[in-house]
Formats: sequence, structure tokens, C-alpha cells
Amino acid sequence: MSDWQLGCCEGFDRLDLNKVSLSIFENMAGLIDWTDPNILYSAAMIVFKPFYWLGVARIEWHTHIFSALCGSAYRACYLFGISILMMGCVRDWRFNEMMASQPKLDMLDGSLGATLGVLFIVMGSTLVLTSFWALGFTGTFLGDYFGIYLEDRVTGFPFNVTDNPMYWGTTMNFVGFAFWNASPAGLMMISLIVLIYKIIIYFEEPFTAMIYREKAERGKKSA
Repeated sequence: MSDWQLGCCEGFDRLDLNKVSLSIFENMAGLIDWTDPNILYSAAMIVFKPFYWLGVARIEWHTHIFSALCGSAYRACYLFGISILMMGCVRDWRFNEMMASQPKLDMLDGSLGATLGVLFIVMGSTLVLTSFWALGFTGTFLGDYFGIYLEDRVTGFPFNVTDNPMYWGTTMNFVGFAFWNASPAGLMMISLIVLIYKIIIYFEEPFTAMIYREKAERGKKSA
């Protein structure tokens, strides 16, 4: 989440949607029950969770209201992080409920889907867990918006693979679970996940860079 590095996932940036055949998406769309309310519930949580953490973090940066209410920036950040984790559990539950209520894709309902699912989940979980290990709890959950700064820029794995391993690792996990469940609806939902994360990164990275730029300027003045 809060790796304060500029740029985005290079693999997604290089994706030229104009060269992607829409036939596969059209075929999958025909296998989706669009009247199922679980699609709306899952999409709502996918959209709400990132804007929740970005909105709360911006409010904290400008007002420090949550640090004041909780008695310290660390306490506020830890409670904020826990709320994000709990919301993530709800989001994942809604995603699984959606897949369970939707038709399956026959070609993936077997060893192929299971193999692809495990592959993506292992890769995604590796990015997420190593990112969390590198950043720590407060670094992962936007501690810099609470005035809790990283000492040095994180450049080792997984940040030498992608600037946003938490986002794209999570995306790969969703892809993996969609393959595992042979779910056309799950695979179609990935496009929304990618779109939302791209929007969040667009707003988050410049603002986070500004936070560290101001921190560096204050350091120079006090030196």
C-alpha cells in the first residue's frame, strides 16, 4: 500500500487493451448471471475498500483527528490497519459468495483451473507477504499519513519487481481464486479490481511523494 515509490506496475502499464480480443470476454459474459445481486455486493466492496482507506488517510493527514481521538498516531494507525483487514475479509467473503452463486466455466472446472489458481495464489501471496514484511504494519497501512515515516526507501524484493506489490499481489490472488472456482464472474470482476487499483495509485503515489518531500524539506531546515 504505502511504498511511496513513483510509477506503477509495469506489466499493467504495457497492456494495450486495443490489441486484446474481446471475444473471450463476450463469451464469458454470456456465462454470467447478471441478475444475481451478489455481483453488485461484491463490486461494491471492491470499490469501497480502497476509497475508504485513501479517504480516511487523507483526512488524518490534513486534520490529525484520528490520532487525537486515539491518543497517539501509532494507536490510530493500528486501529486503521485492523479496520482495513476486517473490511478485506468482508470483501473476500462477498467475492466468494458471488462465485459460489454463479455458473462455472467447464474448461476450468478441473485440473487446469486448479493448477492456474494455485500458481496465481502462490505468486500473489508471495508479493503481498514479502511487501508486508518489508514495510511493516505501519508502512503497509499508510503510516506516513499519520506522521509515521519509513526510514529509508524500500528497494529490495518485491519492490524491485513492481512498485506496488501489495496491490498487484492482491489482484493475482483474486485471479487465482477465480481460476480455482472456474468462475467467469470472478474473472470478469478482475477488470474492476485493476481499474480501482490504478485509480488509487494515481491519487496515492503523488500525494505520498509530497509527504516525503515535505519531510525532507523540514529536515533540511532543522539541520
